[in-house]
Amino acid sequence: MQHERLIHDWMVSHLKHRLSRDYRDIRVNHGGEQKNEFKGHYPDLILGNHGLVLAVMEVETEESITPQKAEEWKELSGLGVKLILMVPKPSRAKTLDLLWKAGIADRVSVGTYEININMP
Repeated sequence: MQHERLIHDWMVSHLKHRLSRDYRDIRVNHGGEQKNEFKGHYPDLILGNHGLVLAVMEVETEESITPQKAEEWKELSGLGVKLILMVPKPSRAKTLDLLWKAGIADRVSVGTYEININMP
């Protein structure tokens, strides 16, 4: 579980840096923090430009993709902005299945990540 939290927090930091080219206002909630609120919710990243929130992003790990989490995604997808999920590449099919079952597959964008280590 500790490794999952490390990967999650690293991905949140990495995405903040990478998305800073596209979004001028990026607010982050690291490791379950509740510092930056959007309509009563605390997503991992809140993405905005010129004072407007355009999207919220949740970073998931293999262990965090559950039917209970899909209920949270359903709430976030109904906030009037785009919801983007970042999930491990092997968990994409499981995530899409949960989104279909929750009835929100058409309202959520799913991105994937993977960590590759190449040894000599």
